Amino acid sequence: MPKRTDISTILIIGAGPIVIGQACEFDYSGTQAVKTLKEEGYRIVLVNSNPATIMTDPELADATYIEPITPEIVAKIIEKERHVIPGGFALLPTMGGQTALNCALSLRRQGTLDKFDVEMIGATADAIDKAEDRQLFREAMTKIGLETPKSRLANASELKKSFRDKYQAERAKASGAALEELERQWTLGEGDRRKRYQEYALGQAMMALSEIGLPAIIRPSFTMGGTGGGIAYNKEEFLDIIERGLDASPTNEVLIEESVLGWKEFEMEVVRDKKDNCIIVCSIENFDPMGVHTGDSITVAPALTLTDKEYQIMRDASLAVLREIGVETGGSNVQFGVNPEDGRMVVIEMNPRVSRSSALASKATGFPIAKVAAKLAIGYTLDEIANDITGGATPASFEPTIDYVVTKIPRFAFEKFPGASTTLTTSMKSVGEVMAIGRTFQESLQKALRGLETGLTGLDEIEIEGLGRDDDKNAIRAALGTPTPNRILQVAQAMRLGWSNEDIFNSCKIDPWFLGEMRGIVDMEEKVRKHGLPGNAFGMRTLKAMGFSDARLAVLAETTEAELTAKRHALGVRPVYKRIDTCAAEFASPTAYMYSTYESPFAGSVADESTPSDKKKVIILGGGPNRIGQGIEFDYCCCHACFALHDAGYESIMVNCNPETVSTDYDTADRLYFEPLTAEDVLEIIAKERTNGTLHGVIVQFGGQTPLKLAHALEAAEVPILGTSPDAIDLAEDRDRFKRVLDKLRLKQPKNGIAYSVEQARLVATDLGLPLVVRPSYVLGGRAMQIIREENQLSDYLLGTLPELVPADVKARYPNDKTGQINTVLGKNPLLFDRYLSDATEIDVDCLCDGKDTFIVGIMEHIEEAGIHSGDSACSLPPHSLDAKMIEELERQTRELALGLDVVGLMNVQYAIKDGEIYVLEVNPRASRTVPFVAKVVGTPVAKIAARIMAGEKLADFKLKKADFKHVGVKESVFPFARFPGVDTVLGPEMRSTGEVMGIDRSFAVAFAKSQLGGGTRVPRKGTVFVSVRESDKTRIAEAVRELHSLGFKVLATSGTARFLTDEGIPTEKVNKVLEGRPHIVDAITNGDVQLVFNTTEGPQALADSRSLRRAALLHKVPYYTTLSGAVAAAQGIRAYLGGDLEVRTLQSYFSET
Repeated sequence: MPKRTDISTILIIGAGPIVIGQACEFDYSGTQAVKTLKEEGYRIVLVNSNPATIMTDPELADATYIEPITPEIVAKIIEKERHVIPGGFALLPTMGGQTALNCALSLRRQGTLDKFDVEMIGATADAIDKAEDRQLFREAMTKIGLETPKSRLANASELKKSFRDKYQAERAKASGAALEELERQWTLGEGDRRKRYQEYALGQAMMALSEIGLPAIIRPSFTMGGTGGGIAYNKEEFLDIIERGLDASPTNEVLIEESVLGWKEFEMEVVRDKKDNCIIVCSIENFDPMGVHTGDSITVAPALTLTDKEYQIMRDASLAVLREIGVETGGSNVQFGVNPEDGRMVVIEMNPRVSRSSALASKATGFPIAKVAAKLAIGYTLDEIANDITGGATPASFEPTIDYVVTKIPRFAFEKFPGASTTLTTSMKSVGEVMAIGRTFQESLQKALRGLETGLTGLDEIEIEGLGRDDDKNAIRAALGTPTPNRILQVAQAMRLGWSNEDIFNSCKIDPWFLGEMRGIVDMEEKVRKHGLPGNAFGMRTLKAMGFSDARLAVLAETTEAELTAKRHALGVRPVYKRIDTCAAEFASPTAYMYSTYESPFAGSVADESTPSDKKKVIILGGGPNRIGQGIEFDYCCCHACFALHDAGYESIMVNCNPETVSTDYDTADRLYFEPLTAEDVLEIIAKERTNGTLHGVIVQFGGQTPLKLAHALEAAEVPILGTSPDAIDLAEDRDRFKRVLDKLRLKQPKNGIAYSVEQARLVATDLGLPLVVRPSYVLGGRAMQIIREENQLSDYLLGTLPELVPADVKARYPNDKTGQINTVLGKNPLLFDRYLSDATEIDVDCLCDGKDTFIVGIMEHIEEAGIHSGDSACSLPPHSLDAKMIEELERQTRELALGLDVVGLMNVQYAIKDGEIYVLEVNPRASRTVPFVAKVVGTPVAKIAARIMAGEKLADFKLKKADFKHVGVKESVFPFARFPGVDTVLGPEMRSTGEVMGIDRSFAVAFAKSQLGGGTRVPRKGTVFVSVRESDKTRIAEAVRELHSLGFKVLATSGTARFLTDEGIPTEKVNKVLEGRPHIVDAITNGDVQLVFNTTEGPQALADSRSLRRAALLHKVPYYTTLSGAVAAAQGIRAYLGGDLEVRTLQSYFSET
């Protein structure tokens, strides 16, 4: 059928900030949808609060709103955009994850869609309700004869109905001012009603427990990534998870389900059109059994342990699910559990939208699910859509076939959250993932392990906790029975220790087929250890075909990686490259989307499908799997480099292994290699590309620390590196050399020192005096960076924190010598000490430089003071408190640094201003995570210009002018603390945020308020503010508290702060600290009596004392600010919010004023 012509405008809702469970896969799907629908001639309106996305680039949609994704804000956007052009107005909610779905459903329930005659496309509201509401879904499955796990629902639907009926009855009687007051009171009473709903549903949950029993699996409705859910093994855990789940669910509903722990888990990625054409894009099998969230599980595609009959039954079931739920125009994901003992199959859940698994399935097969789903939403059928990968030789109704194996392994960040449990459950905890492709499971598994960038070279050896304590068997059984990120390594280690596959299966329930494949790897490792490396090409190729890296083989054969690579090359064993073509080579694919493999020659030759072109080319190295400190911002830069270099006439070649990102979309770069970012893998790609055409150079500046680590290996191989030289990048990290540059330029930095050993660290600390900031060199995201305020903290840091950074090979060299291990690491990567500048203002500056000219792109003022990691601090652009003279001096110093370091491309400088003096804290001569934010506020494509400068163009050619803009952008960070119960939420020099949002407005206060709303903060309209601040903050907090009091807020404070505020004329009620006895402040927060928290502390003891307060605020979703500057900004933002000044404007309209 032809596309719909009755629609002229389509609103796409994005997913908002990167959070655990909802990452950059929705930028990938959203970007595809925006491009596809715009090409079809529709006017595209986009709303997303995340500035680090490609989809929010102003040239992509016709109207781009970087605004909070709340029903109220989106309703304003609909009202503004509804009649811009004549014709129908549609809303596509299936591209922005759970955020977009929930927002769309709220808009429908509130009557906004009916009021403005907006049609929901892609999925109907009824279909979304049926799939996401646990009760409706269970009933739908029963209707079509599919089994679901035995379960009971706990909700407050009856109570909600009685409240709403009473409200509607009173509303019908009221009019004028009385009606307005009634509606105001209904809105203000939302928090109290939610509390009542949760209490009611909790009672239902307790009744359900007696029927379901323990262990029980708890799944909240309308959440993503298993938010709020978990596995309860006892009554205490059950109550805890139920309370969390009811709070996390926007409908206050949880499903309590019988345990299916240990069952096999499968997913089917399905696409259906309105003519009932259905295809299975991809089957996915979880390596880990049920009980681990699929986002935290190792997964493989296609499913490898199903018989053909089992696959067909599951296929038919998944199509039946889509038909019953009513998904007619798009992609869905259906999850199944299978009992390995009797084959019983149950439906676990479905997502009636593009999901995390859709992104994985798209990258695994080459089938662009989001693009196809967008076309289906506007009326096309599958047979009418051409498959781009095959150059249109096949339609989208042609079910993908793959002749390789894909393995996805999640990446975790538990090291950022001391005290967090590393046990994996049904609530997702991973922050990123890596995908690898090979001809066999063994090859793709080992490629994925080294692609994780956690120091693994394959199935490396690992210590099993508890061994050597007289009960080795139970120690191993406990390790295998507990799902953790390292369980796969522990399985391999158990094999080395003589455990049989049967014993291992009984402990971990990982399918015996997978265990057999792992056994093959472990056995081959033993052969290499015993007999050394094969001396012929066949033997070496056999090892490489099993996925062994040169680095792993070098360890096994007790040689160096360089020697091993030389031997492999001498034998003529090199990888070949195959294309992802959706059709197992049935049709030729013009799309250069490739993976490496080692296969035996057939009839004397090896089929290589890469066919490098004769063009002038640039290779861009990506950032690998997302992690805290290195996320979507760097992928944004890599994408812009691809676009800019293509436009400049180069062939752009992308190397990356992250399936979530836009950079690994098949049409971002001219050529894509889906490969691990190791020296071995990258150098093989470069060697292949150099066989034809001219390699102009490689860009290592845009992917964060990942490609920078490869710079020396590339230099050693005489590969041209574009932009700032690796030596200049090293110079900025090398404390001694960098100090000489600053001295030469007469720039100040905090008093500092450097230590190459534990003993030297103690001497340096004594010399500098406390407080100190200490960090290892060559890390991103402030890894292991701390503020040391007391001497005992330094000892804890040296012998407690630093050992976590010691690589496995160093540990093996000094097995019982912790100091020896640390000194070995510090010998190459020393510790850097800086005197901590308390109460200083931190500044970030981004600039462009071509080695001769510089251009300051943006100066950002941090809202939190220096000492909070720049990636965690909120910041404003332009600065909100610096005078013109200070800004001029910052620009001068930045220009001096760029020229002094011979920067070509991007540079970021972090400064601290204390008592009117500027101190240089850090210089990064590369892309920084602030680049996308700056680009969105200033309206300059910073990364694109940088890429072209690095390729040889002059800065002057771009005729850049200093922007004189009338708006303010505020960047705020988003944290995953709710996923890690027990972790302290206070911020420090180590980065812990997963994503960011942006507020933009003509006023700083409104922009800040928007940034808080966009980050998910429930900005209070009334209630009580609790204040407890350190002595030095009391004078400056008074004005903010007075502001809130004037807005009608009550003030609650601990004794010292209460006395001070009362003396300042602010009516304040005293409340006990936790240590002073009950009822105390945590009781008040728990009881819902506090709506806002201002809490600043100083010193480890005060920090520890107030930890339970911060935890309670997080648990009960009470906004809390742990810095003075944040509290002051919050008070300004609340005034703006209550003043009703939250105007919505397109990004494009701000730039037209500049």
